[in-house]
Amino acid sequence: GGAIEPVVRKKGDIHCIGMGSSVLDDRFAPDDTAILSSAAKLMGQLLLHPVTEQGIFRRDYVESERANLIDHIRSNINDKRSYALQRLTEVMCWDEAYGVDRLGNEESALDITPEKLWEQYQTLIKTAEVEVFYCGATPLEAVEEAMKSALAELPRNENRAELNCDVRVSTENEPRIVEESMDVAQGKLAMGFRTDGIAVWDKEYPALVMMNAIFGGTAMSKLFMNVRERLSLCYYASSGIEKMKGILLISSGVEFDKRDEAQREILAQLEAIRNGEIEDWELEGARRILVGGYRGTLDSQSRQEDFWLGQTVSGLESTIEELAQELETVTREDVIAVANRISLDTIYFLKGLEV
Repeated sequence: GGAIEPVVRKKGDIHCIGMGSSVLDDRFAPDDTAILSSAAKLMGQLLLHPVTEQGIFRRDYVESERANLIDHIRSNINDKRSYALQRLTEVMCWDEAYGVDRLGNEESALDITPEKLWEQYQTLIKTAEVEVFYCGATPLEAVEEAMKSALAELPRNENRAELNCDVRVSTENEPRIVEESMDVAQGKLAMGFRTDGIAVWDKEYPALVMMNAIFGGTAMSKLFMNVRERLSLCYYASSGIEKMKGILLISSGVEFDKRDEAQREILAQLEAIRNGEIEDWELEGARRILVGGYRGTLDSQSRQEDFWLGQTVSGLESTIEELAQELETVTREDVIAVANRISLDTIYFLKGLEV
């Protein structure tokens, strides 16, 4: 059941590329087989000794994987919900690294050649910051020994690239509005907000997390309870934050003729929070869901790894329990304050061909 798989993620403006492995713990292996060290060795070989031809990547391998990548990029359009959010971030963050999808775009993929890819690979292993995460029962010393041995041939560079993220504080004077037509039966309304620069490094961030949960981040939120359930204006309506960019994104599915009404009601629910229209059960319900969600991360190795990757690229060391405790202290006034610092930046609407 062991596996080694490539991993490509985006944390704010930072591109996180690597590989992950899931293997049986050595304690349960027959005949004292050293599975961890063997898996680490294989990962090191994959990273540092790829198959080459005439000093660069094999041409047939590159052409095959380039075709797979292009197919994957093209397939993004099949999920209209995620596609609308992707297009929203492209428009909203058009001059920021965050506006680029984690897989890039078809045009850049088509431009890949064995020579260019080899050059980029050399740059990556020589200059990119390297992080190793392990979750399991093996003693730390043994993990360190296995990984140091596996990565012994990694080029040494004391000046590897420093990670940084651009956080835009304000929006344009008027929201940008982009509409696109496609052969779809349901409209997709996506809205992007700037949070006046509130990001994961700021003391107001826990209040922003709580505000998002009350607004659209849970099944108890105002968007779900009012826009979707009570008024039936959306098939779904939810919000989420990108903690390293200081932005809040709304995703909703609407009938074409209900787009304007749904948009007005979404903004009305935000205005209600700004005006302090937050019931006790909304505040405490959001708190319990968030705290439970944080602590539930401890039950999943993959979620823990993703959490600590986010903390690492953010330059933070706060633990899951410490973040949960911060949420316990957020007040209604804190939520209202951050809500009043949020401004609408971009609206994206995907409509039908005949609309």
